[in-house]
Amino acid sequence: MTIQEDAVAVTENALRETFAAFYAREHQKITGLAYVLSGSRTGAEDLCQEALLAALRNWNRISAYDDPAAWVRRVVANRSVSGFRKRAAEARALIRLQGHQSTVPPLAAETVATWDAVRRLPTRQAQAVALRYFDGQQISDIARILECSENTVKTHLKRAMATLRREMER
Repeated sequence: MTIQEDAVAVTENALRETFAAFYAREHQKITGLAYVLSGSRTGAEDLCQEALLAALRNWNRISAYDDPAAWVRRVVANRSVSGFRKRAAEARALIRLQGHQSTVPPLAAETVATWDAVRRLPTRQAQAVALRYFDGQQISDIARILECSENTVKTHLKRAMATLRREMER
């Protein structure tokens, strides 16, 4: 590596955010996103930690991205699908073994019903809704996180809202 290339690399690294600063800024938002996608507080913490650990392991590469948080949100969205299936199977097994359901800390009935309805949507629709209405992401950011076009995100949101409206009217 030449002196000039080395200087450029040092400058690029100095401009990159430290993982600790990234974690402090994003942890709570990513955990919240994981919660609305998974419906489980403990599952959300697990999802968040798994995604952040994956980012830490590859931080030299991830920190160079235009939006490292989008990469972590994509990991959460993707892992929430398989995690939800796993937790649902575990919950069914526990119910069979224990004969009763575990209790969830009290939440407003409307909030619980809304996010339960969102989780029943097709996967990408649920992810788009959670990213938009829970996490406050813009359409362009959601497209980048879910690796699809902005029009696809708009379609997912439109279909999701129509389904949710119909379901809430019942």
